[in-house]
Amino acid sequence: MSDSDDRAASRDTREAIMEATFRALRTHGYTDLRMRDIGEEMDLTRQVIHYHFDGKYDLMSSFLEYIIEQYEGSVEIDPDTDPKTELDARINQCLFGPKFTEFTHWDRMKVYHELYTYAQNDGQHREIFNAHYDRIRGSIVDVVEDGIEQGVFRDVDAERMGQLITDVIHAARGRRISLGHEDAPDEARQAIDEFILESLYA
Repeated sequence: MSDSDDRAASRDTREAIMEATFRALRTHGYTDLRMRDIGEEMDLTRQVIHYHFDGKYDLMSSFLEYIIEQYEGSVEIDPDTDPKTELDARINQCLFGPKFTEFTHWDRMKVYHELYTYAQNDGQHREIFNAHYDRIRGSIVDVVEDGIEQGVFRDVDAERMGQLITDVIHAARGRRISLGHEDAPDEARQAIDEFILESLYA
């Protein structure tokens, strides 16, 4: 087997471990999760998992980054897309997420938010969440700034606008996941349109 084949096999194994981690977390939760539980979800021994990860904490850090990569990589924006359309696409991606063949966006967000809850006592994971938040907010700020330059949006404080939209999105996701308010993302989308974007358009 060539080096490229080895790397591909390693990536496939790591992805299988990540997806098995989703299944194990859904069953056991973060606190009670054991490496053995993940192995049982993919019919592999703990030795295989330990070959790729230095224990549960290392695995969960990689798992968190895996979730974020799926989330952030799900929007494809054409370079010629106008600012209004791009802003709508980014808001919808954040509120409704990508489609998955196994486990819905909200199944995955439930796991994400469970880890988010523990981040207040975990400096390394808090850094990962902060970086993710900054990238989401930054992508919205960039679109708003482009729209202002093109005369599509009013001359507003793009940083504060990006902060506001991102915070509304996070609040809606949290309300749906923690309180079971399934209409929260749709209600947030309507509120963003009516109270934020209407004031943004030039």
